Amino acid sequence: MAVATGSVGCSNDDTGSDSVLDVYAAASLTQTFTEIADMYEKAHEGVDVRLNFAGSSALVNQIQQGADADVIATADEATMQRLGDAAVDPKIFATNTLVIVTASGNPKNIDGFESLTNPDISTVVCAVEVPCGAATAQVERNTGIELSPVSEETSVSAVLAKVTSGQADAGLVYVTDAKGAGNTVSAVGDPAFASVVNSYLIATLQGTPHAADAQMFVDMVLGETGAEVLGAAGFTPAPA
Repeated sequence: MAVATGSVGCSNDDTGSDSVLDVYAAASLTQTFTEIADMYEKAHEGVDVRLNFAGSSALVNQIQQGADADVIATADEATMQRLGDAAVDPKIFATNTLVIVTASGNPKNIDGFESLTNPDISTVVCAVEVPCGAATAQVERNTGIELSPVSEETSVSAVLAKVTSGQADAGLVYVTDAKGAGNTVSAVGDPAFASVVNSYLIATLQGTPHAADAQMFVDMVLGETGAEVLGAAGFTPAPA
């Protein structure tokens, strides 16, 4: 299994296996889709899953510019809709909500969304073009609280990296990212986050030469295997 982060997909070249399945997935799915892809390869001998993780918007841009992909998974519905008929029968497979992450132990004593307006607290968010950024903007509209972030990143993983590396005091990521980071961060919730829910969608791509393999991967994500992996990571799997 090959994994790329933020790179433009290339053609299905020879990697030593009978078939290569290119799966493009939102950065917040890195842990779960890597695990699911490993299970898929074990269950489908001769198929090598090549994963490309980046912000959902960047992935859609890559596909629209001609990059090869067999499966696409985005962190919201609006981004998937940009593909139009190129995405075949998109289905919701999980949901996620935002949370604030800080350095371990929460040294700045952040206690909610409004704390991030403190000029002594440096905050990073996703750019509004990315689903996690769109969710952050919705929380701002709902609460009337406007943030002044020190940077706007192209993926939720980039936001998390800024916090874990000490380049920012706080960041807005998904609950699953905070859980995956373990004790390297502290998570701070806010009641305002509960009303802004991101739905994750998955679809095969129109014209893929690996339609059968692609559909089986989608089915695994939508089925019991996907639900178990996603649930363990903190996602709320969609009802079967």
